Amino acid sequence: MNVTIPAGFDFTDPDLFEKRLPHDEWRQLRRSEPIRRVEKRRGSDGFDDDHYWLVTKHADVKEISRVTGETFSAGENTMIPRFSEGTDRSIIEAQREMLVNEDGEIHKKHRRIISRGFTPRGVAGMRDELADRAQRIVTEAAAANSDEFVTAIASELPLQAIAELLGVPQEDRHKIFEWSNTMTSYDAPGGMDSAAIASMQLIDYANKMAEARAANPQNDIVTKLVQADIDGEHLSSDEFGWFVTLLAVAGNETTRNATTHGMVAMLEHPEQWELFKKERPETAYDEILRWASPITQFQRTAMEDVEIGGVTIPKGDRALLCYASANFDEDVFQDPFTFDILRDPNPHVTFGGQGPHFCIGANLAKMQLELIFNAVADHLPDLTSLGDPKRLRSGWLNGLVEWKVDLGTCPVAR
Repeated sequence: MNVTIPAGFDFTDPDLFEKRLPHDEWRQLRRSEPIRRVEKRRGSDGFDDDHYWLVTKHADVKEISRVTGETFSAGENTMIPRFSEGTDRSIIEAQREMLVNEDGEIHKKHRRIISRGFTPRGVAGMRDELADRAQRIVTEAAAANSDEFVTAIASELPLQAIAELLGVPQEDRHKIFEWSNTMTSYDAPGGMDSAAIASMQLIDYANKMAEARAANPQNDIVTKLVQADIDGEHLSSDEFGWFVTLLAVAGNETTRNATTHGMVAMLEHPEQWELFKKERPETAYDEILRWASPITQFQRTAMEDVEIGGVTIPKGDRALLCYASANFDEDVFQDPFTFDILRDPNPHVTFGGQGPHFCIGANLAKMQLELIFNAVADHLPDLTSLGDPKRLRSGWLNGLVEWKVDLGTCPVAR
């Protein structure tokens, strides 16, 4: 397919992503200009520069991910590639306290502490409870004859998992839903102020929870994170607040969107849905994650002149790692635009490729996808779409905010 990319085409434009993903343009770049200097108007995305570099090939995305913290920085300009025009630099700087925006020893320390909540044993210990919750979510949606998949089904298990993980009262989980939704809609007109308020409300909620556990320890992850262990390592209440903020977006928005995108794909490829219902292959969940690519792109900043893929990215320049392009790289995936739940191997970069910023909650996210898709297959095998889903306006999240469905007839639970 011949695609002409016009001058000024912005690969972070939220108006573009509200309509579609630019797969045709990414495919052209993978073939002709895998690392492209993209010119832009200074400040249009909240950054005081006139260009960025778009990285579209799987190998290059993995290599920059591998050397993040060395020749590339996650913290210099944060990992978010798009803020609202006119965003004060202080707002960007504040984001650097979040784990995904840290480099070096402070990142290693915080990741080491937070990893306590995501050990294989700890995640496995949540399985039975989350499996029961997934079954209840689906059967309750069916009993209520819900017609909105995102709110009734896709959003619920991630929210309940976060509440379960942190010991947040389940009745408060919808506060997290509203706060995270508002925070990720910051690029809408007038959205920055609302996003800042939502972020402060969530951090304040988390701070109070941390202070309560410090004064009255419980047998939960919050206590583990805020209480010093033998090495004296713990999170301050502010650091814990930023962790909860990260979890609200990374653990809620992304899993919710992967669930919705995956279900849309199943119904658009009915032979795959029939195969899943019959065989429940383990390979399905990685294919859903590849196909959905819920984080379209994150960015890194070159800390010195760096050559990647034969292109020199100058010191101080931003490089956008386009996971949604890398996950459809023809040099890595055979027939990448075919949704194949038996695809194996499936080296997608949905969790960040490799390196120090590989997603710490990857196992929990995959488990949630397994549990919710099995619940839907058990109880809503005849679910059908009532129209195209409504997309999120975002320059870096591949989000779906609404999808009308007919749940069909709910059979007796197996």
